[in-house]
Parts: sequence; C-alpha cells; structure tokens
Amino acid sequence: MIDRGPDSRTVIDLLMDLQKRGLAICLKGNHEASLLNALSDGSQSAIASWLAWGGRETLHSYGADVGDDPAQAIPRAHLNWLAGLALTTADDHRIYVHAGLAPGVPFERQTEAALLWIREPFLRAKAKAFDTHIVHAHTPHWAGKPDPAMPELLPHRTNLDTKAYASGVLTIGVFDPARPGGPITVLTAQGVPGPG
Repeated sequence: MIDRGPDSRTVIDLLMDLQKRGLAICLKGNHEASLLNALSDGSQSAIASWLAWGGRETLHSYGADVGDDPAQAIPRAHLNWLAGLALTTADDHRIYVHAGLAPGVPFERQTEAALLWIREPFLRAKAKAFDTHIVHAHTPHWAGKPDPAMPELLPHRTNLDTKAYASGVLTIGVFDPARPGGPITVLTAQGVPGPG
C-alpha cells in the first residue's frame, strides 16, 4: 500500500475509510512492516534502508522530505492503523496473505517473516503442500511467472501481483465465498506505468 507509488498518504486515507465502513479488509505487507520496523529500530541505517526502498516517495506524499523524521511526518493514526493490520484473513475455502505460507508448516505456526517475505519455497511448492487455496501477491515476476503484468492462476494458489506501480496494470481477483479454488473472474484496471 505504501512506498511503490507517489501518493501513499491518499491510499492509506482511502483504505482506512473503507475498512472503517466494513467495505475492505486490509492486510499488512512487507513494505508496511519495513516502515514500522525502521521506526521501532530508530537507527539511521534502518531508516535509510526504508527510504531507499520506496520510503522517500511515501514521505513526499506526506509533505515531508528525506531529512524529516518519519515518525513526526506520518500521522500517528496512520502508523497505528498500519501496526494493527492483520497478516492474513480467510474464507471457508481460501487464505489471503501478502507473500505466502511456508510449505509443510501448520497455519498456526507460520511466522510473520514467512507471511510477509517468503518467495521460492512457497512458489515452488506443490499443491499438496497446502490444505486450502492461497491468494497472495508479493512476487510479480519469477521463473514460473515470466510476465509481471499477468496474474498467476494455479489450482492451489492465485498470485495477483501484476507490478501495478511499474506496469500500470492493477489486477483484482473476484472470489465466490461458496466456491473453492481460484477466482471466478479477474478484473484489470489499466493505468499509466510509473518508473520501473
């Protein structure tokens, strides 16, 4: 939700409002966790690392600059909301998560690191490694998904990351809570690609 576009503040305002009205469930991703970790660490190196990874654009969206303290520039209500975001949500047939699940690990023993950062072990896992369909993002491109602007629709998982910030393609999966498996349809919105 943050770091990858020019207007993180407006995105957060919109999503906070939608969630407050019960119209959205927002999940924490690795970029949100990176901001929160940089602030809790407080060191110049942690903040510099976040800034280099898209934090600069996030600060600019709040009217701040690189030399400004992110903890002062970003409203406390936004930081509290980001800190309180769930790592997963589910329906009767799917788990929704930012990055994925560690194969062979029971759901209740999954780590925050896996849920926010995992790539290859999850992406290469066979369908039998999971009891339910996994809906995720986090990886727009890998050997099994050569086109970053296309979703990855498999029997055991759906990867909706189409690198919208660079490709201009935002992908939305529409799922039927009464039907197992992947999306019943996939919608795309085409925008103007930003810098890759």
